Amino acid sequence: MKDGLSKEMVHRLQRLIARETGSPLGKEAEAEMAAIVRHACGNDEDRGAEPSFTPCNVTIMFADLRGFTSITSTLPAGMVISMLNRCLGRMSEIVSRQHGVIDKFMGDSLMVLFGIPVERDDDVHRALTCAVEMQIAMTEINRDRPEGMPELFMGIGINTGSVMAGKFGTTLYSEYTVIGDEVNLTSRIEAFSLRGQILISENTHGYSKEYGAVSEPMEVYVKGKSQPVKLRELYAIPSLNLDVPRKEVRRSHRVEVRFPCQIKLVKDKYVIPMKIDATIRDIGYHGVLVETRQQLVLLSEVKLEFDLPLVEFKVNDLYAKVVNSKQEGDRHLAGLEFTSITPETDMKIQLLVQLLVTEAAA
Repeated sequence: MKDGLSKEMVHRLQRLIARETGSPLGKEAEAEMAAIVRHACGNDEDRGAEPSFTPCNVTIMFADLRGFTSITSTLPAGMVISMLNRCLGRMSEIVSRQHGVIDKFMGDSLMVLFGIPVERDDDVHRALTCAVEMQIAMTEINRDRPEGMPELFMGIGINTGSVMAGKFGTTLYSEYTVIGDEVNLTSRIEAFSLRGQILISENTHGYSKEYGAVSEPMEVYVKGKSQPVKLRELYAIPSLNLDVPRKEVRRSHRVEVRFPCQIKLVKDKYVIPMKIDATIRDIGYHGVLVETRQQLVLLSEVKLEFDLPLVEFKVNDLYAKVVNSKQEGDRHLAGLEFTSITPETDMKIQLLVQLLVTEAAA
């Protein structure tokens, strides 16, 4: 479509808005609408014409419901769909309020862009605010969930960088989206995030040093990068009095135990068959401390298998991430936080912890 037709469409939309609301959009909103129209017009390129791609700087967010797949296997389909729609619907409202664009839904996860179709000076700030508000909303969703519905937790990764934006696909199917190394990196960052956690790249932190309260940098190795990548955990937006409620989610009793355990490493979502013998030294509702001869890599994912005495239950479907590690003599201690747990396993672990706490107090 020609540029003149795009302008005419904007004028028509302005007249429609003025007629229905009493006044047209302001200059900034009109510029955003014009950009949207231009992108939409780009989807009507003549067949056979070369697609047009635009380099742009965006802030990318990936958000994923932790352990949702294991939950779906134990609940009726109607409850699962209702729960997912309620959660993603609430997240969509928050994204819209912060002027983000949902690029796509991917089952129980979503990809959000800030800086498209119009780049703003505060794109990174709005992305961070959006992420914190989403985690706060998850706490509210869990608090108000119907009886029988398990708690849901979301992990979020955010990165800022240059991408290529345009229409990708064929005449049979195409979509307007962004591609590039920064998109892949954001997906990797999200994969490192724990339940209720927000991780941001050093690039994103560089744009928001005075805005978000964050942790010291941690280095991780990601696929496709020869050098470690620095990540920071976002704790709060002090100027808006917004705190990530993750610390509240993690509170539980911890009890000392000595349970034999077998650990399997997870690489790119595949469980490696080789087993690592370990001993669980303490256990809580959301994690364990394990002792091993082999050091576990920080933020790596593992699958755990062990028996729970007293409640006569075998755990074989529990996934966790390594959140800290230290050496003790010739042994290694690693703190693991659960990332995917079925409702039955969750209930059995909580019951065991409560029984042990009661025994210790007797």
